[in-house]
Amino acid sequence: MTDSSETLSNLLHEQRRFEPPRDFTASANVGAATYEQSEADRLVFWAEQAQRLQWESPWSEVLQWRPPFAKWFVGGTLNASVNCVDRHVAAGHGEQVAIHFEGEPGDTRTITYAELLEQVCRAANALTELGIEKGDRVAIYLPMIPEAVVAMLACARIGAPHSVVFGGFSSQALYDRIVDAEAKLVITSDGGYRRGAPSALKPAVDEALAKGRTTVEHVLVVVRTGQEIDWVDGRDVRWAEALERQPAKHEAPAHDAEHPLYILYTSGTTGKPKGILHTTGGYLTQVSYTHHAVFDLKPDSDVYWCAADIGWVTGHSYIVYGPLSNRATVVMYEGTPDTPHRGRWWELIAKYRVSILYCAPTAIRTFMKWGSDIPAQHDLSSLRLLGSVGEPINPEAWIWYRKVIGGDRTPVVDTWWQTETGAIMISPLPGVTSTKPGSATRPLPGIGADVVDNEGRPVPNGGGGFLVLTEPWPSMLRGIWGDDARYTETYWSRFPEQGYYFAGDGAKKDEDGDLWLLGRVDDVMNVSGHRISTTEVESALVSHPRVAEAAVVGATDPTTGQAIVAFVILRGGGDSDEGELLVRQLRDHVATEIGPIAKPRQIMLVPELPKTRSGKIMRRLLRDVAENRQLGDVTTLADSSVMDLIQAKLPTAAAED
Repeated sequence: MTDSSETLSNLLHEQRRFEPPRDFTASANVGAATYEQSEADRLVFWAEQAQRLQWESPWSEVLQWRPPFAKWFVGGTLNASVNCVDRHVAAGHGEQVAIHFEGEPGDTRTITYAELLEQVCRAANALTELGIEKGDRVAIYLPMIPEAVVAMLACARIGAPHSVVFGGFSSQALYDRIVDAEAKLVITSDGGYRRGAPSALKPAVDEALAKGRTTVEHVLVVVRTGQEIDWVDGRDVRWAEALERQPAKHEAPAHDAEHPLYILYTSGTTGKPKGILHTTGGYLTQVSYTHHAVFDLKPDSDVYWCAADIGWVTGHSYIVYGPLSNRATVVMYEGTPDTPHRGRWWELIAKYRVSILYCAPTAIRTFMKWGSDIPAQHDLSSLRLLGSVGEPINPEAWIWYRKVIGGDRTPVVDTWWQTETGAIMISPLPGVTSTKPGSATRPLPGIGADVVDNEGRPVPNGGGGFLVLTEPWPSMLRGIWGDDARYTETYWSRFPEQGYYFAGDGAKKDEDGDLWLLGRVDDVMNVSGHRISTTEVESALVSHPRVAEAAVVGATDPTTGQAIVAFVILRGGGDSDEGELLVRQLRDHVATEIGPIAKPRQIMLVPELPKTRSGKIMRRLLRDVAENRQLGDVTTLADSSVMDLIQAKLPTAAAED
């Protein structure tokens, strides 16, 4: 990406700065000196963070690094479940609320740490009764209900690595993951609630297990909706019955720091999902520390809400293991942001007096589209910190988030990390960092990251290239389950001489050296030899007052190599048939914001964008449309009819000179 520096130096140039509020800085968990401490001796720094946890036996070596394979806190033993629950109860915090659960229909549960401990112990005993032993894999296929947290902690307690599968995945995707992990047990439910109606889960498990021979011996079923489901005697077991007959206490064994904690599958370029393996000690150290530092959690007063799903790594690290290890009071919400109305999130923040909110830019842009008047109807004064995760955030969405949701007073932490990294790697520290809308700023203390060119050389400030991680980190993936060769090839082969981890993302350093994430490398378009990020063009479009949301793809072009094609949703549900005049205005607006080279060849005004149930835009489907190809697989979309609506617009979406 050496040819990108000149182009990128003119992009994402942000003059707006937001200093941490003085009162926030005065009481912040982490101060500016932390950077100096970590730079003086990185391994000493991480050893100090590990001491925040309860270890049953000490480690003999902080890091054993045999590239690309790492072991952290070698010889140390601990139990993740004990660190998330038992030790807080033992310290006298048993009556503190661990989870405020809100079901989509409006049913609620409040679970204290003492109650959570009892449920986890009963579940651990139930798993043992079902023949699950240390090292056995357990697939978890549940909606956003407290039993998902209990199941994860019970697995961690007995040393059975869990493989959580997102409830929106198909039976085939579930089958593939069960087979790859050789799971011995599946924990599921009859269903969950979504958009005002029960949504079935158990039938997908039955279909998956009927596809072929598996290692599954039992299916543990939570009754959530009361839907009628098929039942296989001898295999299927009711969760409530299994737990009720168990003792309320369980002696938790200590596990080696490198004992597998979980496998989480993520998309692979070959089509076969990659089972990302995380182990116990290093992972728990970094998720606990980063949750404490980035979100400035005060366990005695904060109410924390990460609006992700347990099925993704954000849910693992910042709903379960990070927050609970820090004795957080966590909000869990089962449903969608617009059920039964578009103010549901803000209603919940006011109800539970949420003080920390962590969500995705996709959600923020959706709320922008719905209008500022909706959150204005609710008391959001309890919020003191906002976070963003999952994809680069447009500067205008960042500003809207801070102003409308944060009341123009809350720090915003825009975080970069991956399933593979396990924990946050790049983020502002809310009591330290001068933030810029759209920039993740700099690596956290103890993290080595840089932007390099094609040859692996660091680019100067103002230059763009590939994001790499230059040093091993505690929560790093330990491999791809069952495939060390694929692990090495996927993440470590791009810059073998330097020994860098290649994140697969493009990035830019601005004039101050702060980092801007530009999305996946395949989302960086090469237009007439100029590399232009889809994120850049999307940000320019969203900064126009008529635009609520935009998705940009590169389409093959015989003249320029790639051409920019944009799909745009108008604010306020505006008429998408407004025609050529508005399209011309938007193209000119992008040219003004970035430069003529970034002017889209084509802009389609559409009613919706194709998104997965986790909120990610499926750009590969938009590329299919832009290149007039047959659509690829749409089964992971939340609503596949969206593509029909987009294709219906094609006759009126002629390219413009």
